[in-house]
Amino acid sequence: MTGTTTKPLRAALLGYGLGGAAFHAPFLAALPDFDLAAVVTGNPERAAEVRRRYPDTDVVASAAELFGRAADFDLAVVTVPNRFHAPLAREALDVGLHVVVDKPFAGTAADGRDLAALAAARDRLLCVFQNRRWDGDFRTLRGLIDRGDLGDVLRFESRFERWRPEAALDAWKEDTDPAALGGILYDLGSHLIDQAVALFGRPLSVYAELERRRPGVGVDDDTFIALSHAGGERSHLWTSAVAADLGPRLRVLGSKAAYVKYGLDVQEAALRAGTAAAGPDWGTEEPGAWGRIGTPGETVPVPTLPGAYQDFYTGIAAAIRDGAPPPVPLTESIAVLEVIEAAQRSARERTAVEL
Repeated sequence: MTGTTTKPLRAALLGYGLGGAAFHAPFLAALPDFDLAAVVTGNPERAAEVRRRYPDTDVVASAAELFGRAADFDLAVVTVPNRFHAPLAREALDVGLHVVVDKPFAGTAADGRDLAALAAARDRLLCVFQNRRWDGDFRTLRGLIDRGDLGDVLRFESRFERWRPEAALDAWKEDTDPAALGGILYDLGSHLIDQAVALFGRPLSVYAELERRRPGVGVDDDTFIALSHAGGERSHLWTSAVAADLGPRLRVLGSKAAYVKYGLDVQEAALRAGTAAAGPDWGTEEPGAWGRIGTPGETVPVPTLPGAYQDFYTGIAAAIRDGAPPPVPLTESIAVLEVIEAAQRSARERTAVEL
């Protein structure tokens, strides 16, 4: 997989919806390790936007056309609706490209293992874009845990909650076809599970409640997941589109102290607003939004580390060029899929599921 070239890696971005436009293209264009060589989109308005923002980038009408030019690229970044993640990742690996793919990278753990085996057989990198590992609040929490500031973690509470009581029923995320991999568990739930796995490893058991709250919705939009881990930690994860009051983003209870943090990482809002990615103040949060650590009546603010989505792609470059470990281990991404499947079974059977 490794090579000695120091030339920018030629990246082809498959898809230019919100994910491609806000989360991938800005970093692939800004970081010296990459050249945003091509964007695949068949949408004329999105194609025009690519040409305006990235005039040196080729606009390619289809994935088939791109794969026919595979020798022109080093890396394929797959950021399309969920049902196409695994098929396009497979095609990209088959033509010899390294692959970054949005979460969930497959619908089942078995499909994920098949893709991992193909990547190994082709000697290509396959990595899932779990950018929320580089949220400022999560980076801060990891530091607190690593330094022992919380003591032993007893309970990890993590939320991505929204107040969107009216569903966009024509959106692909609301598609009731199981092949579409719609619903909030596959969407925001993938991030929450990934963070729990990153901190505490593959869980031992899974309990889940998957609800459909909004009128006409045919997929889950209000989800709770409880995980038990080998070290004794418990992860309680909430994601909802119908939260009329937003709970803390993180509430982590330890044997010595607790860390509580409200509000979302600032990077997504900046990217949506078109702010240049990875500048000198990138990902910096105002002091008024910092979390607090301590015990009842005795808490102090904790400066939030800057968010650093760019570090994911710096890690991708190091993995391709130098054989460094990938920024998100594939075994952990497969564990996320195992948890999702167990959560679906738990909700159906109304019981905890052992992994």
